[in-house]
Amino acid sequence: MLELYIPAVEDLWFRQAMEADPATMAYNAGWDVSYDGYHPDPGCIDLPEPLWPAEHARLVGREPERFYAFVREIETGAFVGEVNFQRESPGGGYGMGVVIHAPFRGRGYGLPALELLLRRAFEDCGVPVLRNSFEEDRAAALAVHLRSGFRPVGRSVWTRFARPVTLLELELTREEWAQNRPT
Repeated sequence: MLELYIPAVEDLWFRQAMEADPATMAYNAGWDVSYDGYHPDPGCIDLPEPLWPAEHARLVGREPERFYAFVREIETGAFVGEVNFQRESPGGGYGMGVVIHAPFRGRGYGLPALELLLRRAFEDCGVPVLRNSFEEDRAAALAVHLRSGFRPVGRSVWTRFARPVTLLELELTREEWAQNRPT
């Protein structure tokens, strides 16, 4: 069983480890973006320890505009991933993400991690709509989102490794979630 865990500054070693791991960050590789510490070839992002306090202040304690938590196994206390959501625009929807650390993938953590995020967003924070987008061929991500009630709402094209890539855009409203969630 999993739970959400709000990290302390000293816990950001786990975020640092995930963002330095090419297997975990492969989804993030090659995008046409530019920010400090981003390495496009592996998709990794530098997060040296001196930056942890600022990163923590940016991510934690900003609800309902932004939410960030680790996903932790209750039985072992092991961190297995992270979840987040953030307001995209005033009065608009929220973007979200779920990342399972590569060593923990394939163990069925994606769906319960997403369900924990949905409960936090919709029940605790009153988020009206969550959106996510990713490549159409990410079958596991798509299956988890569809099983949680997300529906496709469109497609967009981004540049990855200097080539156009079609992203599937998905959305779930608080009302849809409330009507369809298991009791």
